[in-house]
Amino acid sequence: MPKTAPKRLYLIPVLSKALDVLEMVQRENTPMSLESIYQRTHISKTTVYRILKTLAHRGYLTHAQDGLYRAIGNPRKMVFGFGGESTEMPFSEAVTKSLRDAAASAGVELLVLDNHYDPAIAVRNAENFVQNRVDLVIEFQVDQQVAPIIADKISAAGIPLIAVDIPHPHAVFFGVDNFRVGLEAGELLADHAKQAWDGKVSAVLGLDLEEAGPLVQSRITGAFEGVRSRLPGIPAESFIRMDARGMREKAYRLVLDFLRRHPKERHILIAAATDTSALGAVEAVRELKREQHIAIVGQDCIEEAMEAMASSHTPLIGSVSHEAHTYGARLIQLGLAILEGQNVPPYNYVEHKLIERNSSPSRTLQTAPAAKPTAVHL
Repeated sequence: MPKTAPKRLYLIPVLSKALDVLEMVQRENTPMSLESIYQRTHISKTTVYRILKTLAHRGYLTHAQDGLYRAIGNPRKMVFGFGGESTEMPFSEAVTKSLRDAAASAGVELLVLDNHYDPAIAVRNAENFVQNRVDLVIEFQVDQQVAPIIADKISAAGIPLIAVDIPHPHAVFFGVDNFRVGLEAGELLADHAKQAWDGKVSAVLGLDLEEAGPLVQSRITGAFEGVRSRLPGIPAESFIRMDARGMREKAYRLVLDFLRRHPKERHILIAAATDTSALGAVEAVRELKREQHIAIVGQDCIEEAMEAMASSHTPLIGSVSHEAHTYGARLIQLGLAILEGQNVPPYNYVEHKLIERNSSPSRTLQTAPAAKPTAVHL
């Protein structure tokens, strides 16, 4: 009779090793060191180390301060709460997507609640995180007035907090270096004025975000400083801040009103705290057909802003990308490092890129006052 071919075994070797380690620790039912587990399993020490770290991260083992591992009867995933700024804000949605993807990859359960750009809702969402006993909260809300209220509720429950872009008491900060991104935007505006208008500037408008507090307002402070550094002769009264709240409609109304009150001004620079407000300014400029007399730079590089910059006739000459797609992985990494008791920097800055009209990214700027926490490899 012809010989039958042996059945193919669809096995995953590293998974088999992980199960060997887990089953052995469960059988022993006593705290074990890395060395003793390595000696008992005959798996390479590096592989055993990574398996143990992964099992501890996923809640199947505990890792005590004395370095010993022990099996847990009813393992559970870590749960992170994320208060998103608003589903109506493109940058916020990009951060949320990045965070969902990173959490899924790391085996972290993510409870996402929408703050709706509303401080009262943000406070209620914080209370919801406390009631759900999440392991860590990542807060992305824009109002500095309620930041202490939110932070106090979360701190009182003994839950670690990471604040995205807006500082909160008791929280580790994660976000962009606001002054630096503003400075780069201002320098780009000044360079445009030099090239297109022979350095003539009649007004510099800053579309601010006052409710976010001094740190985010330093985007406009930085932008004004960037313009002054390249064009020092502009009088102080030509620099005008307006609170557009980072919103499109309000920015549109403010800029439209200003331009109507100054119909003869020909050299106006506009620095916006967000691309959303920058796009509102673009609408106002186009409505009055003054594209050639105005230059605008935004922040965030949202898709609609990138599309607007594709036209050579747009007044939107640039934007600073805050690299939202990188937020998720770094936030999850930072959260896990905090929960593992690692020392993490109080301020954790992201990379940013200045994107100019009709060009690829011009340069990458690494803000580096704080070291990254140790990576957690799963």
